[in-house]
Amino acid sequence: MTLIVGQVMTSEVVEAHRKMSFKEVARLLDRYRISGLPVVDDDDKVVGVISESDLLRRQAARSDPGQGRRRRLPSPLSGLPWSSRPERMGRRAADAESVRATTAERLMSTPAITVHPQQRVADAARVMERHRIERLPVVDEEDRLIGIATRRDLLRVFLRTDEEIRREVTDDVMGRTLSLPPHTVIVSVGDGVVTLEGRLEHRSEIPQAIRLTWRVDGVVGVMNSLTFRVDDTRPPEQHPSHRIGHHWMPER
Repeated sequence: MTLIVGQVMTSEVVEAHRKMSFKEVARLLDRYRISGLPVVDDDDKVVGVISESDLLRRQAARSDPGQGRRRRLPSPLSGLPWSSRPERMGRRAADAESVRATTAERLMSTPAITVHPQQRVADAARVMERHRIERLPVVDEEDRLIGIATRRDLLRVFLRTDEEIRREVTDDVMGRTLSLPPHTVIVSVGDGVVTLEGRLEHRSEIPQAIRLTWRVDGVVGVMNSLTFRVDDTRPPEQHPSHRIGHHWMPER
């Protein structure tokens, strides 16, 4: 049976809310020894994902080695009260912006890349690899968070035994899907590599058997030793017509 995301995901999810502070997020990552978590709104809908990299990027942006060592010229507004000076007012605005930027909502990566529990594990793995991410929030039909799938979760499919893989290829692929008689194809598996041996009726059935075998969870390779009886991939040969010639008899 092909595994789906809902069978391997982690249901108990550590999550952050949009207004959660930088330090609160950092504490969650440290407490649960995780490298990232989803960010949800008040309806538990996923709005983004925040990771250790996002926190480190924020810290790097805040540090400015040159700040405070620059020479400042006297301001023509130096006679104004300190609280009324434009630079003071600008600094207050910058400080307020800095505070807002330390919330999960401003730190997270958005939009979040999510999956549904009914999706195949192999498809989720492709999404993760394509976007170079470590985790995928799992959402329901209304985009509400119901779980999390990490690289470790998806790799569980490769922990299947060779016997489990052999049984699925034999029973489900060759038997139910391709409707082949028993023992038409001999299936053997070693360390996740499937070997197919036997003779099929048509040559066109071989690529299909290989493709369906590759889709079985836990398969890491397919060795093809299948043969065929009829090559139905080539047009039939044109044989010359053997017609009886008509010889006209001369009139009498």
